[in-house]
Amino acid sequence: MNSLSMTPDSYPQQRDLRWSKSEKAIARKAFDTALQRELIEVMQQAKQRASLIKESADLWDLEFYLTQRRKEINPQVRLPVLATHTGFRETLARRPDR
Repeated sequence: MNSLSMTPDSYPQQRDLRWSKSEKAIARKAFDTALQRELIEVMQQAKQRASLIKESADLWDLEFYLTQRRKEINPQVRLPVLATHTGFRETLARRPDR
């Protein structure tokens, strides 16, 4: 087995990592910044879609879009604890347009 191979026991329990206060503050700021960017994008898209509403069906299309985006964003916002660096990084990187 080469040294680059990864096995479940390759690293000490990553989920047991302890974050310093400064790491937590940096992670929280990065998370809040990413969330704010995402919400600004949703607001811009909603405004654009709202400006194109011509009939009642268009209104429900906007409502569907906003509901879908809320369902995508809410699980990210509900992260009670940033359990691992990897999980946090994946959460920030996850976006529907990527």
